[in-house]
Amino acid sequence: MIRHLSPRTLLVLAAGLVLAAIAAVAGVLLTRGGDKPPKEALPLRQVKEISLPGDSSRFDYASLDPGRGLLFIAHLGASQVIEVDTHADKVVRTIYDLPGVHGVLVVPALHRVYATASDANQVAAIDETTGKVLHRSPTGGTPDGLAYDPVHNRVWTTNESGGSETVVDAGSGAVRGTVPLGGEAGNVAYAPITRQMLVDVQTRNELAVIDPTTLHITRRVPLPGCDHDHGLTLDSADRLAFVACDGNARLLTLDLATWRVTGTDEVGQDPDVLAYDAPARHLYVAAESGWVTTADTHDRHLTVTGRAHLADGAHVVAVDPTTHLSYYPVPHGSGGHPALLVYRPGT
Repeated sequence: MIRHLSPRTLLVLAAGLVLAAIAAVAGVLLTRGGDKPPKEALPLRQVKEISLPGDSSRFDYASLDPGRGLLFIAHLGASQVIEVDTHADKVVRTIYDLPGVHGVLVVPALHRVYATASDANQVAAIDETTGKVLHRSPTGGTPDGLAYDPVHNRVWTTNESGGSETVVDAGSGAVRGTVPLGGEAGNVAYAPITRQMLVDVQTRNELAVIDPTTLHITRRVPLPGCDHDHGLTLDSADRLAFVACDGNARLLTLDLATWRVTGTDEVGQDPDVLAYDAPARHLYVAAESGWVTTADTHDRHLTVTGRAHLADGAHVVAVDPTTHLSYYPVPHGSGGHPALLVYRPGT
C-alpha cells in the first residue's frame, strides 16, 4: 500500500536529506588527505645536526652545489638565504633582503644562485662565492620554484598565483618572456634529453610541456589520480617525471616517452619538495606534515622503501649525489632552535 505524505512531512524529509548530503560532503573535505598513509621504517640514519641562524620561522626550498659542498637554504620567514658549507658543517653566511624568499637554485656552471622573492615579485641573482646580490628581475605574482635551461642560458620562475612562467636571462637578468599557463603554477623542471620545460599546472591537475625556444605550450598532459600537482622532479636518464599531489597525498610516476602515468603511490600529507639522487636511484619526498617518503627506481619502476614522520617542519629536502647524504632544514632541532638535519641511507 502506498502511503501519501503531507506537504509538511515531505518538507521535513527533504530538509533531512539535504543536511545529510552536506554532512557527507563536509566529512569528505575534512578527511581528504588527512589519513596517514601506511607507515614503513625509513632506510635513513641521522649522522649530523648543524645549527642554523635566525628564528624558528618557515624554511622553504634548498639547493646544493655538490662540487663545492655549498647548500643554499631559503629561510622564507626571515626573508634570507642561508649558505651552509656541508664539507665543514658550518654556516658560511646569511644573505639578506630577499622578501618572502621561496625558491632557491644554485647553478654551479655559472657560480650563481637564483632566489625568488615572493613578497616583491622578483627573482634575484646572487654571486655564489661572495653572496652579493647582482641583480633583481620582475616576475609574475608569487614566484616560487625555479629551473635552469642551459641551452638558452635562462632561468624559469613559476609564478604560483600569477599562473605563469617568467623567463629571465641568467647572465643579465633581462626578462625574455612570459608563458601563461591557464591555471595556478606549481613547480618547473628542465628535461635535458628532449630540451623541454615541464610545469605543474596545479589547479588543472595537468603538466604543461613548453618549447623553451618559442615559449609556447606544445602539450598538456592530464594527471589522473592527482589533486593539485605541486612538487616535481625528474629521473632524466630514464625519462621519468615524479609529481607530488598535495591535495590527496599521492606521488605519480609519469613516463615522458608516452606521457602516461605509470604508477601512483601514497606519501605523507601535503607533499611539497622532491629530490632525486640519480646515481643511487633514490627518490625523496618531503611533506608539510613532516613525513618523508623514500623510494628506489629499477627498470623504470618506482618502489617505496620507507614512509614515516622524520621531524616537524621537515617539508624540504636536498640530496648530494656524490655522498648520498640528504639534508632537511627544520625550525626546531634537538635544542629547540633552527637546524639542518643530515641523514645517510641505511638503517
